[in-house]
Amino acid sequence: MVGVRSRGTIITVLGLTQIMAWGSSFYLPAVIAPAVAADTGWPLAWVVGGLSLGLLVAGLISPRVGSSIERRGGRNALAFSAVCIGVGQLGLAAAPNLAAYIAAWLVVGLGMGAGLYDAAFATLGRLYGTSARSAITTLTLFGGLASTICWPISALLMGELGWRGTCLIYAAVQLLLALPLYLLVVPREMPRSARTEPRQTATAAPVGNSSLPIMILLATTLTLAAVISSTLSVHLLTILQASGLALAAAVGLGALVGPAQVAARAIEMVIARYHHPIWTKFASVSFVAIGVSALWLGMPVVPVALGFYGAGIGLESIARGTLPLALFGSSGYAKLMGRLAMPSLIAQAAAPSVGALLMEWTGAHGTLAVLSGLALFNVGLACSLGWLLMRRRGGLLQPQ
Repeated sequence: MVGVRSRGTIITVLGLTQIMAWGSSFYLPAVIAPAVAADTGWPLAWVVGGLSLGLLVAGLISPRVGSSIERRGGRNALAFSAVCIGVGQLGLAAAPNLAAYIAAWLVVGLGMGAGLYDAAFATLGRLYGTSARSAITTLTLFGGLASTICWPISALLMGELGWRGTCLIYAAVQLLLALPLYLLVVPREMPRSARTEPRQTATAAPVGNSSLPIMILLATTLTLAAVISSTLSVHLLTILQASGLALAAAVGLGALVGPAQVAARAIEMVIARYHHPIWTKFASVSFVAIGVSALWLGMPVVPVALGFYGAGIGLESIARGTLPLALFGSSGYAKLMGRLAMPSLIAQAAAPSVGALLMEWTGAHGTLAVLSGLALFNVGLACSLGWLLMRRRGGLLQPQ
């Protein structure tokens, strides 16, 4: 049904290319931005803002990407992603001025919209239908290692080749490695209209495709989670230093977030068969709320708080892909993922700048207070979503 490649091969290749894609785009400015600003004299805010504009482009194109994957499968979209990120990196490496640098990030943004988690999840849903949950969970394990792997590599490349040389290497990774892998391994599919799809079962699509309240709640809670994680990903070290920690200590504590993500995803992979994905969502928003609130209250358990926060955002990535599949089934899943990605990516683009304003106006403590309030509100949204689902199902939600 999905070609000659085994399921394990396809998931492994998508996992490896996710590491390459995240490392070549989302996680790159954290390493190269200071050097770019120092070398060129361009304002650091604009250097970092290139990523925000790229995320905005990614959000704007995500519905079209989802529709394309729904019709034709993910092979072409993922290949397009590798080309765009690769060409964008070439543009960054050669950028003679700030305008060209920003334009290159817009091209990278096309690649992010066509090749990061949402597109990869949609591809797996297109390939494996309602049985894609375990594949999505496994894929997030790879993705959780992206910063752990790529930040040291980027730092090493920076030391040897400078920021322009680093961008050239990442361009080569996308064009000479990721692109051929997509074309060789991801199956070429017939359009969905030309295939005979298995009938959806009652448990595969329990709420129906026309349930607007459920759709709104789902989109809102996913977007709010993206706002919180995107804001803290940029400002966490500053917030920790504002509490009195030295930079080295803040970096060391911040590094706990990555392993906590991977550990939570590994546990979820083992136990996922025993529960509905809504419980993964409950755990995610609850852990984030506990972690952020503990930081705001100034509890002397910062490592524990960051562990909870990391586990929460780790589970959120899984819930983002598996919950829509469980709620609405595999028919139209890729298109749905594209629509859900749009507000989340646009919010991610704006969140760091809004967070910077909060930091300026209210300080680190005030920013944590706002984030804590948003996290607690998101717990309420997830509970409302679960209550609505159980009311419609007439009981506890069962494993999918």
